[in-house]
Formats: sequence, structure tokens, C-alpha cells
Amino acid sequence: MMAMDTLVAEGPRSPEAKLGLRVEDLWDVMEPQLSPTEKLNACFESIPVSAFPMAPSNKELEIKSDATLAEAVKVLARHNILSAPVVNVDAPEDASWLDRYIGIIEFAGIAVWILHQSEPTTPTSPSTPNTPTSASAIAAKANGLTFALELENLGLGSAATTSGNFFEDLISSEPYKNTKVCDISGTFRWAPFLALERSNSFLTMLLLLSKYKMKSVPVVDLGADRIDNIITQSAVIHMLAECAGLQWFESWGTKSLSEVGLPLVTPDQIIKVYEDEPVLQAFKLMRKKRIGGVPVMDRDQGKAVGNISLRDVQFLLTAPEIYHDYRSITVKDFVTAVRSYLEKNKDANPMSSELVTCKIDCTIKDLIKLLDDEKIHRVYVVDDDGNLQGLITLRDIISRLVHEPRGYFGDFFDGVLPLPLDCRV
Repeated sequence: MMAMDTLVAEGPRSPEAKLGLRVEDLWDVMEPQLSPTEKLNACFESIPVSAFPMAPSNKELEIKSDATLAEAVKVLARHNILSAPVVNVDAPEDASWLDRYIGIIEFAGIAVWILHQSEPTTPTSPSTPNTPTSASAIAAKANGLTFALELENLGLGSAATTSGNFFEDLISSEPYKNTKVCDISGTFRWAPFLALERSNSFLTMLLLLSKYKMKSVPVVDLGADRIDNIITQSAVIHMLAECAGLQWFESWGTKSLSEVGLPLVTPDQIIKVYEDEPVLQAFKLMRKKRIGGVPVMDRDQGKAVGNISLRDVQFLLTAPEIYHDYRSITVKDFVTAVRSYLEKNKDANPMSSELVTCKIDCTIKDLIKLLDDEKIHRVYVVDDDGNLQGLITLRDIISRLVHEPRGYFGDFFDGVLPLPLDCRV
């Protein structure tokens, strides 16, 4: 059997593997008295974010601020991505990047906004100036903090909320077809949103994605005043997976979860939903708690039997046909429908809907490979009997790779406007 280091050294290398070799070269010349963590920090501080490979879907993909929500969803679905930068169509040609972009909009953000902005019992009823679905009401709610508070206070409505026809009516409703992306700017990042220059370091990017809880980091080309790349947590995990066999990665990746202090989320801190609950309640809970997913529990056995994530809400807009045979969409029905849909559309949707688990003696290296192979954002730690022992997210793993030196950011965050209460950075 060929040794792992031989496999890395021979044959074509991916852009991510080449980046790993660059870290390896820096690792070899670091001062021997530095600890492994200090060496990794120093390596990543020496590499600019411009070196991070650009995903093909990131190139030239932008959504105009005057696009409707329906148009934005079509763009995201066509390119099989979950978010994209929003360009201000009213900005002058010579505008700086701060004026050119109003933020980054996410698939889940659009879907959750639509699900909450009107009473679901009459999604296609004619709008009047006094109804929640009138254009004036939409604009008023979307552009103020009152909207954020109303989202939290809205109930699930009557039993019609969970009918299959509801979702079909929803995507044919006037708010979905006519509301513009700029009208819901209060539900995603406001300008100026936080971005990095091409010259900023890998370490800065990794800290923003972990300690500072950003899901993605835009990289700006100041010369062109445009977003040059968007680096996501998933992209970083994929890069790490491509670095298996390199000395710097093996020195860290061969450690067990407990050795690096994982999981960070303990069993009593895991937020759960039950199979018989309405799926809209699950999405509402995730938004309220600002989490990306929850385990689905069997109420009788008390064990996790599935997983539902915030990004699954995209199926409410792109695949409503999966609900045709359901009179009541519970969490169990939703998970079953999504599994079936993904099985039939593996090429278009490579992600998994299964509950993915690991044991506490799993290594970081194996966990990264699992996350990358399954295209998922979280793994549940279980014991031999299948009981939940913790939760590990992509952010948790990145946070164990680097640490923030004292005073590292200085005035870096100065000038960044406060984010709205309902914003998910």
C-alpha cells in the first residue's frame, strides 16, 4: 500500500492541496521553540486570503437589488449555492465597494422571511392597504426593526399552515413574486457589511469564521471595487480535507476530539425538535435561537432519528412537489420527503439529510473527512447506545485550528455599522 505522504507528493494536486503545501513550506522554517498552535498561527498569518481558491460558482455571480425574491431564488438554485452578494443598482458606476454592495443574501433568509411575513391561512388572498401582504405594509415592515420583532411574535396559524397547498400558494403569492431584494434588506446583512481585502491574512479569515461567527467572508479587490471571492466555512473544511498527509495537518488532525476540547456543545445545550411537531415550528425555533440545525427526536425512545437544518428550508421554494401527498407537514414528514427528493436528485443536490454521528474517540482528521464527504455543517457525538453526547459544527473545528493573539484585531471593526437584531451574520 502506498504511503499517504507519497500520495500527496505525486499526481495532480488540487488548488486546496497546493495551498496546504504552501503552509507546509512555512511550517518547516518556523522557529523550533514555537508550539504547534503558535506555528499554525504564524503560518496562516503569512498567507494572504487572495491565495484561497475561488469556487467556480462565485465568479461574477451577483444579485441586483431590484431583483424580486422569486428571481433571486432562481439564480441561487440554478447555480446550486446558498448565498450571493447583492449589488445596489442605484450606485454610480465609480462607486466604491462599500456603496456598490448592500450585503449578502441567503437562500434560507428569503424562505424564512416569506414564511413569516403574512398570515399563512390566506396566502393568495387579494391585498388591501390594511392587510399584512399589501406592498406598503411589506415595505414598512421590511425596512424597520419593528419587522424583526413581528417575526418573533407571529404564530403558526391554523392547521392550513401545514397543508401541501400552502407551499404552492406561497410561491405563487404576490409578496414572493413582487417584493424586491432591497425591500427585505433588514433581514440580512446591512451595508457596510464586513469584508476582507485580498492582502488580509488567512488567520484573520479563520478567526472571523470561527470566533466571530461569520458564516462566510467576502474578499474585496480594492482595485476593481468588487467582491473577488466569498470564503465559506465549508470551503475551509474542504481545504483542510485536501491537506491530509501533510506534516502540519497530521500534527493537529490526528488528535482525538477530546484532546482538542470538542465537542463544545454539551448534551443539555443541544436544542431539539420532535418528529410530530410542525416543520414550520422547527424553522421558527432555528431562527429564534440563531442556530443552523436541530436533531429530530423520537418522542417515545428519546433518541435522535434525523436532522433538519436551516438550509433545508430552500426545498419549500424549489421543490414544493415533494409535499403533494401530505395533508400535514410534520418534521417527520418533511425529513422523509427531503430524503426521497435528494435520493432522486443526487447530482443537483449532493448534500445529505441523514443524521450523521461520530464517537468521542474520533480524530479531527476523520471528522473533517466525514463533514467534507457528506457536505454537511454539523455532526452529533453519540455514545455506544446512540445517546447524544454533544454537537460539533464547522465553526467549532476551525476554532480549534487557530487562536486570536492578544490585541490582534485592534480597530479592525471600527466603522462597521451595528447589525439589526434579526441579522444572521
